[in-house]
Amino acid sequence: MRLISVSDYSALSTAAADLIAAQILLKPACVLGLATGSSPVGAYRELVKLHQAGRLSFSRVTTFNLDEYRGLPDDHPQSYHTFMNQNLFRAVDLPSGAAHLLDGMDPDAARQCAGYEAAIHAAGGIDLQLLGMGHNGHIGFNEPADFFPLDTHCVDLTPSTRQANQRFFPSLDDVPRQAYTMGIRTILSARRILILVHGADKAEILKTAFYGPVTPQVPASILQLHSDVTLVADEAALSAL
Repeated sequence: MRLISVSDYSALSTAAADLIAAQILLKPACVLGLATGSSPVGAYRELVKLHQAGRLSFSRVTTFNLDEYRGLPDDHPQSYHTFMNQNLFRAVDLPSGAAHLLDGMDPDAARQCAGYEAAIHAAGGIDLQLLGMGHNGHIGFNEPADFFPLDTHCVDLTPSTRQANQRFFPSLDDVPRQAYTMGIRTILSARRILILVHGADKAEILKTAFYGPVTPQVPASILQLHSDVTLVADEAALSAL
């Protein structure tokens, strides 16, 4: 694992954007696995700046998003379709049809998940997967469990994850109880992984995930077994090391 220590969230965002941009420049027709949440927002903002300055094109890029709430339509203000459109897709030259996201309204979980896995395979696999990490060590919506879920699947969200996401909804009752997410094997199949962690509130779980045992009770710990992981973290997140 490669560790890049930065001073703050702004520096984290710049470093992450530079790494993603380098992937695109080295392989313009690359496949990116993208994440949502607070961690990548700044990186997406920096990527948009690079594109608007004429230094980066997404014209040959294909993307697959990590997860999506189950039960939210694409145009819901808190769907990850909306998040990606607002923070990246509408501001760059990504071709129509090049962005792949899970359909939260598909009632057939098995069909939706199998189709997503097939689409990733047909695209040649993911070159660079972007991740954040939850306070309980989840990556995507892979929650602490007794085993590592392998492929894209439907998951019941834990109370802690729903409470963490409550700030985006009118009330806790409005937070979806399920989500579709890439599985651990799907994530580990990416050729490269970039994980962003910021803030003192992530310090203990970062230490546990990357310096403790590999266990499904801390899903991010599985990243210790991948051959090409870059962790970009700010000083606050690294304070427990």
